[in-house]
Amino acid sequence: METKAQRLQFYNKWKEYRASLLKATTIDNTETFADKKRRISALEQNHEEWFKYYFGVYCSAPPADFHKKATKRVILNPEWFEVRAWSRELAKSTRTMMEVLFLTLTAKKKNVLLVSNSEDNAKRLLEPYRANLDSNQRIINDYGEQRSFTSWRAAEFKTKKGVSFRAVGADQSPRGTRNEAVRPDVLLFDDIDTDQDALNPEIIEKRVNWIFGAVIPTRAVNVPLLIIVCGNIIAEYCCVTEMIKKADKVDIVNIRTNGKSSWAEKNSEESIDRVLATISYAAAQTEYFNNPQTKGRVFKKLTYGKVPPFGKLDQIIVYGDPAPSNSETKKNSYKFAGLMGRKDDKTYIIKAFCEQTTNAKFVQWYYDLSTVVRDLPAQYWIENNSLQDPFYEQVFVPLFKEVGKKNGYQIFVRPDTRKKPDKFTRVEGTLEPPVRMGNLIFNEAEKDNPHFQTLAGQMLSVSPTYRGAIDGADGIEGGYYILDKNLLARAGTYRAQKRANRKF
Repeated sequence: METKAQRLQFYNKWKEYRASLLKATTIDNTETFADKKRRISALEQNHEEWFKYYFGVYCSAPPADFHKKATKRVILNPEWFEVRAWSRELAKSTRTMMEVLFLTLTAKKKNVLLVSNSEDNAKRLLEPYRANLDSNQRIINDYGEQRSFTSWRAAEFKTKKGVSFRAVGADQSPRGTRNEAVRPDVLLFDDIDTDQDALNPEIIEKRVNWIFGAVIPTRAVNVPLLIIVCGNIIAEYCCVTEMIKKADKVDIVNIRTNGKSSWAEKNSEESIDRVLATISYAAAQTEYFNNPQTKGRVFKKLTYGKVPPFGKLDQIIVYGDPAPSNSETKKNSYKFAGLMGRKDDKTYIIKAFCEQTTNAKFVQWYYDLSTVVRDLPAQYWIENNSLQDPFYEQVFVPLFKEVGKKNGYQIFVRPDTRKKPDKFTRVEGTLEPPVRMGNLIFNEAEKDNPHFQTLAGQMLSVSPTYRGAIDGADGIEGGYYILDKNLLARAGTYRAQKRANRKF
């Protein structure tokens, strides 16, 4: 329940926002009626120009390709269900607002229901719609006065043109949401999940049932319905993950695509690096990469320590997992290459690379790691199971030769052709005992290395239900297995001779 002080603060913010809109949306009073009609018609044929003219205050940077494609899908498909799992800072709510106002102002939609995790949050998200309809001079000049003096509240309002908007909080009753005879023809879900709610599967299950059992059925069967879900994937099981299963289109856009800013016109590489450097790996993966981190399911914590001098290690290997792609993929596949050492019962992760990258860069990692061990004997391995062959022969063998020429020497890599079981089962079965006993040790000197932080984050996320990337953990398991195999081979050295014939 809002206090009087909160209502006063909200009203003052509303006045400031309204004043800024009035200032930002000046009009040409000398324009003739005929010219205005031609201009409006031309703008309505070009959605990006329409957005820029009426909502210039939001369009400080040119749109990215994914923005344009998303708008085209929404406007050209009256019956449509789209989930927009766009990272923070990619304007998912703002873009959706501009599209919905285009559809309502051009009389294509008439009844909008905005749903969020609480009524207060839903009202906050709906407020820019009301403010623009109330105070955007360009909208008023071209589409007429919108404000209705009979119903213009924050939670529910109706324009003079007969379009209604309503804010609904999670688990509230949406029944009776009608605009005269028109049932909702636009359902907007924005920030429907919260971190706290996502920790409780029972809450999520109840809310998902409410969405599909109460909210969506407010529609009319014979009227096309537009559903847009704006929200990141903040947990393995949340409302967004369940709505993804029903959507016509799932649009996952991270802050970076193929290692570069997804919206470079707005978010520079330097700005992204700055933001990511100030938050934890887990927060970054959840908020900016749709890769929620589930901690403590298998590996409660990792052990960091000092690596012995290389000359005192019993074994040194480099193990790499190339992942199935030459770039970033929607499945979040990461490439991994790690320098690992074994001394008695201790295994050391000396240095590692772990990121979404190209095959050429992956191969170069081997040469970068070889400079760490210098002239000491080391084995070089690469995963090459049946799913990756003949990719290994066709792509990686030539690449190693090519990169070797550039570096001035060749590394001879051995393919690991082991038929591997399920990834989680393998990682948990091989690595849980040494992690628990403190016998898998991560180099403390590398603790602040971004690659090491990515690797640590993936290790701590391993769980039987986790569907994000654990390719780094998988790579460590591959290397650990090779170290064990080498140890067994040495311990099993024996001499054979022909058995004497004692039958005489």
